Amino acid sequence: MKYVTAAIALFLTTTAPATAQDTMLYRGGPIVTMDGDTPQTVEAVVTIGDRIAFAGPEKQARQAAGKDAAIHDLKGATLLPGFIDAHSHFTVATMSAGGLDLRDKSLGPITDIAGVSAAIRNHLAHNPAKPAGWTTVWQFDHETLAEKRYITRAELDAIAPDRPLVVLHVSLHGAVANSAALKAAGIDEATPVPPGSMILRDDAGKLNGVLLEKAMFLMLAKMPQPTAEQKLAALDAAQNAYFAEGYTHAQDGATLPHDVAFLTSPQARERLKIDLALLPFSTGLDALLAQPDLEFGTYQGHVKLQGIKFVLDGSVQARTGYFTRDYKRGSPEGHHPWHGDPVLSEADFIAQASKANDRGWQLFVHANGDAAIDMAIRGFDALGIKAADDRRPVVIHSQFQRRDQLPAYVRIGVGPAYFSNHAWYWADVHRTNFPAEVVDFISPLRSARAAGLTPSNHSDYSVTPLDTRFMLWTAMARASPTGVVSGPEERLNAYEALQALTTGPAWQIFEEERKGRIKPGLLADFVILDKNPLTTPVDGIGDIKVRETIKEGRSVWRAKP
Repeated sequence: MKYVTAAIALFLTTTAPATAQDTMLYRGGPIVTMDGDTPQTVEAVVTIGDRIAFAGPEKQARQAAGKDAAIHDLKGATLLPGFIDAHSHFTVATMSAGGLDLRDKSLGPITDIAGVSAAIRNHLAHNPAKPAGWTTVWQFDHETLAEKRYITRAELDAIAPDRPLVVLHVSLHGAVANSAALKAAGIDEATPVPPGSMILRDDAGKLNGVLLEKAMFLMLAKMPQPTAEQKLAALDAAQNAYFAEGYTHAQDGATLPHDVAFLTSPQARERLKIDLALLPFSTGLDALLAQPDLEFGTYQGHVKLQGIKFVLDGSVQARTGYFTRDYKRGSPEGHHPWHGDPVLSEADFIAQASKANDRGWQLFVHANGDAAIDMAIRGFDALGIKAADDRRPVVIHSQFQRRDQLPAYVRIGVGPAYFSNHAWYWADVHRTNFPAEVVDFISPLRSARAAGLTPSNHSDYSVTPLDTRFMLWTAMARASPTGVVSGPEERLNAYEALQALTTGPAWQIFEEERKGRIKPGLLADFVILDKNPLTTPVDGIGDIKVRETIKEGRSVWRAKP
């Protein structure tokens, strides 16, 4: 007991004074600490204020907590560290309200272009707006349709001849616009195609409305933005969407300048309860560099600038990822041979990344295809980054990594942020473009661990849902809807899959001594699940429910009874 008392006393000397109401004892169910390479459980946890004060036997926990502490009886549920979002697009959650989500289950199956058109018509009929009002459609995926093609400008014009209408590809790397939207954005037949982009045309050589990669931003820049008041109103719903999945930390994985300004504003900081890491987009780098006192890695309330986001290639399912081999089905326009192009030139990447690196800012690099990953590696090497420097550059997705690229990641100290949901959503599509042995190595979580790397796993929301238990399942099963398993040797067990949502992403953002484990001194960030993932069969992982999410000792979300 004297050691427990001494530990609590030491904790109290480093935190604000606490009252009995600030002290909570968790007990009555499995408590998985995630502290170590093998599963460790404790009987009880004591929190004081926003920190964990004790984790261990219940008898000692009760003594440490004192007789006036509140007790949270888990009633057989499982307590884990709060999940950490390794990569998603938080701002999308603040923007998508009012648009049409084609993945909305209430729409029923949408299997062809006619079904997409019908859903849009129905949405417009039930959401009347002034003729100049824009409509945004989310989650369009041509690969799920019978035609395997994009909807066209002409088809959108037939639905909305006078109202700007934009259909965003599920990858967030492309969009389709009708004539009214193209006109409003100033895009016409003479518009130059930005480097690393595509503006597609029909058989007659006219714009067909499809804008891929940087060309999409020509449209997005002209679309009306929500007001600050509308964004503030959307913040609660956005963070609650993350809390409902057990996240206590979120990321905005490509933050534009106006969103940086909004999310770091005093008004937004006052509303935020979830920890939020921002990755300002590299297109705004020079403006950031012009601020000599700008701090990265330091929280202002619950928000911080984490690092600079670079995009080297596009989306593999959209066939804009950059590879060393050709796509069997050719380019998005059907041209052969086609292996994709970089979105950013290697010279520009190195020049820009060097500026950020010289300021000590962490580098986050989007790279899907193996050629893009080669480019990232050469860039890091050109900057002289080594693992011993502990700079922890993160390669987001690292989707089609080759086995021979793993040693370079180790040498440099890269944190690979993998995306196991691809095995379910698009592995069958990838097999129509690349050999089976290539697809079987997507998101090589087990090989990365074996090499000594610290990987994470992410949803890339809104590309795939925020569902954390589904992410656990895809990392453990790696199965597609047709039952094909992509690389069975890359499957993780439940504990390893949990590490990719807790300790892995915590390490990648330099917060391993702040969150991701249940350990005295760390934040009291928890998720309570109705079942223990460590004892649940793989096929039942996706059915596990989040009961409650606790952020810094306070309940921020509870499932309805």
